[in-house]
Amino acid sequence: MTQLSRRFLPILLILPTLYFVFMFTVRPTYKVLNDSQEYYYPSRPDRVRPTDLQLPGIEEAPRSLRGPHDVGWAYYRALFDPDTREGETFRQVMSNTTQYVLITVPISILLAFVFAVLINRPLRGIGLARMAFFYPTMLPLVSAATIWIFFFTPEYGIWNTALRFFGYHGAENWVINPNLALYSLMIVAIWKNAGYFMIFYLAGLQNLPDDVFEAADLDGANWVQKMVYVTFPLLRRTTLFVSVIAILSAFQNIDHALVMTYELATGEADLLLYEVYQQRFEFRNYGFANTLTVIMILILLTLTFTNFVLSERRGE
Repeated sequence: MTQLSRRFLPILLILPTLYFVFMFTVRPTYKVLNDSQEYYYPSRPDRVRPTDLQLPGIEEAPRSLRGPHDVGWAYYRALFDPDTREGETFRQVMSNTTQYVLITVPISILLAFVFAVLINRPLRGIGLARMAFFYPTMLPLVSAATIWIFFFTPEYGIWNTALRFFGYHGAENWVINPNLALYSLMIVAIWKNAGYFMIFYLAGLQNLPDDVFEAADLDGANWVQKMVYVTFPLLRRTTLFVSVIAILSAFQNIDHALVMTYELATGEADLLLYEVYQQRFEFRNYGFANTLTVIMILILLTLTFTNFVLSERRGE
């Protein structure tokens, strides 16, 4: 092999990967960013939410000429304007999504760690216990949401039956109650994701060095001290990784919202990705949907970059 061939061989080998990255990541991202600066006059105006954007010249244009119109950064300005419908929607959606992330992620991670500690023992039948904890993960999110709709049924659902056992005699339909719908989505997400995150903690626990725990036993450390001063520090890389994928997953969840809270029209349980779906396919507000998509991409890129920086720092 000549020197010229050795120089260009690595480039040739990565060209297929670069092609797919460009076609399925870079190009769609650029198109979404470009489309977020255009106003698409809808073919069905009766299906579109009203807008407070100041878009001069669009409504006065002949209907035959009403196509995409360049509006610059109007949608982005409207997101942070409290007096526009877009700004009000954006604040509501980001508030819901923030609550969803801040509640589901820590609880899922905590339960995952507890489950991993419980099943990390050489006991008879431990495989069945691991299967029981992991089983919700194997269900599609739509199926999990369908199961929990039955749990949340007002009169005979398991959830309300359990609450009545503890003295609460109300019969709330969680998925259409504006005060409870968001919490119903959180419960389903926690139930489904805890078993998945448990696998990472279980792998981390089984790879911890035994000599460290033996030294802790010789020093007279009890179970709590070993858990706080030995196990937690040794699993910090696992916790960082699980935290990042949990946050990314929380921002991308939409299936259970489509099944459970589609009848709730007031927006108290709308998450970011669900709002993108509604604006694009139900309200036909293409420009606003693309703008929300760009915001979500920026959030996910920030989280991914933070994970990379923290992982490298931990490695050093």
